[in-house]
Amino acid sequence: MNDMERLRVLLPHWIEHNAEHASEFRAWAERARAAGHSPLAAYIESAAAKMIAANEDLTKAVGLLAETG
Repeated sequence: MNDMERLRVLLPHWIEHNAEHASEFRAWAERARAAGHSPLAAYIESAAAKMIAANEDLTKAVGLLAETG
């Protein structure tokens, strides 16, 4: 398997993995907020948003890879 074939497998895996982490981060942010730690929750939510932003770039990479064959 060459590098581009490997990326065709890895990119969707990374996207799914990041989405799972973002969901878990949000759940923990809610727990932190419920425990009275709103500033902590905000940082965790920020991290979740960055994971989603990373997924947007990775999704674009999947599209570009598909275009190049």
